[in-house]
Amino acid sequence: MTRRRKGEKVDGWVIVDKPLGPTSTQVVGRVRRLFDAQKAGHGGTLDPLASGILPIALGEATKTVPYVMDGRKTYRFTVRWGESRATDDAEGSVSGTSAVRPTQAQIEAALPRFVGVISQAPPAYSAIKVQGERAYDLAREGERVDLAPRDIEIHAFRLVSIDDADHASFEVESGKGAYMRALARDLALALGTLGHLSALRRLRVGPFDESRAISLDSLVELGHGPAAFRHLLPVETALDDIPALALTGDEASRLRSGQAVPLFRKADLDRLKDIEDGDLVIAKTAGKAVAIARLKQGMLAPVRVLHL
Repeated sequence: MTRRRKGEKVDGWVIVDKPLGPTSTQVVGRVRRLFDAQKAGHGGTLDPLASGILPIALGEATKTVPYVMDGRKTYRFTVRWGESRATDDAEGSVSGTSAVRPTQAQIEAALPRFVGVISQAPPAYSAIKVQGERAYDLAREGERVDLAPRDIEIHAFRLVSIDDADHASFEVESGKGAYMRALARDLALALGTLGHLSALRRLRVGPFDESRAISLDSLVELGHGPAAFRHLLPVETALDDIPALALTGDEASRLRSGQAVPLFRKADLDRLKDIEDGDLVIAKTAGKAVAIARLKQGMLAPVRVLHL
């Protein structure tokens, strides 16, 4: 006998403006309970000391999480000069001090070397696994954690303001896997001083920004009802950058069952238009998404089937 999943079938994205304090997992739990959803996940962790855009996927939207996490992200953060911390943010203990304070000209001259594909060593206090254990668990137990540098991409890095002698604020547009704490740490070192990230806010994740967000407190106040569900975005919203392809009912049925659909006819070529071999598409029928699929050698093969 199949065990029935707890909760209701709720599919879509809720874009929460996460407050300071709770973990991303705690916010996901509250939203899942609020919507009584069977399944939930998020589109990229925010530390407890960070605020901003936390996209939460419910139901079938969890299948589109990787596409959100692969998208560009925009952050605004403040660096505190002259003081390094064990966690590279304000939460950790002080691990070093420096009397050097960079000037605006020095800061702006240093930023270009952090734009493009750069090598970055993740913070020791991170969720990266080391021999099956989270790095932050090992670090909290007093073990030395040396994580190998990896390539990340920074699309833009600009100075927003010099707040005072000890603080400067920045805005960054980055690709997947970039740690703002490590960026703050490395910028300070490049300027001949020490530093840590003292404030962080995420402004955008992929297609989701502040214009689509609701604060956690406001969402909780709405309760489990129509008002809260008005903030539930369609699953396909996460796939705005992927072209849609209309299918017939028979083609959709084949794709749903995991079979590839041949698209060799002239009429098919007219449908495909600018879609090239190897491209991902959102396969739709009657306006409803059926699957994320890939076109390969004239065959449309399902990558993730969506049960909406």
